[in-house]
Parts: sequence; C-alpha cells; structure tokens
Amino acid sequence: MRDLVVGFDLDMTLVDSSPGIRATLHSLSAETGVPIDADAVVARLGPKLETELAHWFPTDRVAGATDRFRALYAEHGVPGTFAMPGATESLAAVSTAGGRSIVVTAKYEPNAIACLAHVGLRVDHVVGWRWGPAKGETLAEHRAAIYVGDTPADVEGAGVAGAVAVAVPSGPHSESELEAAGADVLLRSLEEFPAWLDGWLGGRLSEPGS
Repeated sequence: MRDLVVGFDLDMTLVDSSPGIRATLHSLSAETGVPIDADAVVARLGPKLETELAHWFPTDRVAGATDRFRALYAEHGVPGTFAMPGATESLAAVSTAGGRSIVVTAKYEPNAIACLAHVGLRVDHVVGWRWGPAKGETLAEHRAAIYVGDTPADVEGAGVAGAVAVAVPSGPHSESELEAAGADVLLRSLEEFPAWLDGWLGGRLSEPGS
C-alpha cells in the first residue's frame, strides 16, 4: 500500500487543543477589552476562526482580532495542546502499512506545525487554512483515500475528495450528528482507528484483481 495516503483533521481529532484555545481567547479578551465566552467557543469548535470571532467583535475588527489571536496562539495555545488518545498509534498504523499521513486543518499552518511538534506527533505533510469543501480539494490533490475528522465539515471535505469519511465524536459533535452528516465509518474514539485501518486494508487486498 505504498500509495496509501490518510488525511487527519487536527483540533479534537489528533490533538486536544481546547485548553490552549481557551487560554488564547482569555488573553485576546484581556488585551482588546472585548468580552469573549471562551467556554462557549470551545464547546462548538469547528467553524473558521473568522466566523467565531465575528460573534464577539464588530465586523471592522474581526480581521485584526483573528491576526492577533494567531499571534497569541503561539504563546498560549501551543503549550496548551495535548495529543488525543490513540493519535500516536494511528499515525504509526499508517506508517506501518507503508502509507503517508497528511494533516489538513483550518488552523493557521505554522501554529498547526508547532502544535504537532509540541505533542511529538510526526506526519508527512501539513496543510493549514482549509475548511469544509476546501479540505476536500486538498485531500484530492494529495490523493487521500481516507480522512479522519470530528465535525460534519470534515465529513463534507472527505466527500468532496471521494475519500472514506472516518468520524470520531471527540469534539463538539455527537455520534448521531456525524452519522447524519454522512460519515462512512463512525469510531467511538481514535483509539479504534489502527484496528479499523488494518481491517480496511485487509478487505482491499482480498478484492478480486488486487
């Protein structure tokens, strides 16, 4: 399976970024004087940062606030990032199968790379600033066969690329929401991914003509 490419979302799929996001929002609020309910933001992680900050800042301040958030994130967000259970094992399973892993995330790419380095997760490629259908376009460019994520937008991105949409309810969305979004595979957690991948690969190798 040397041509196998598996895509992963980052926030709440490979890493728990909620403590770092909460800390960054507190810092942004203190600096700008704009009240932000960080707990409410963390409870609905998934939308683009610009969309989220538009709930708290006037339209003419959103662009500046997002730029400042990304700058503050390097100081407050990256140290508050933790690997999700099963993340190391899932990436290792892709590597053991002879495949490559790619992270496709809405996060600002330098911060995404810094978060992965902080928690010690190694992937073959990282593409940031992608959300929903745009994730799918990137996955298609890299010929990803699978995309693992925790939001309906991740499921949508997988569909755009024609990839198998593997969903994990480790973020703000329930199993029923992910199923309704059209997930092809629903795992209880990322810890189940290595065994699922092994079974999926075994099924492909047993297909006629393989």
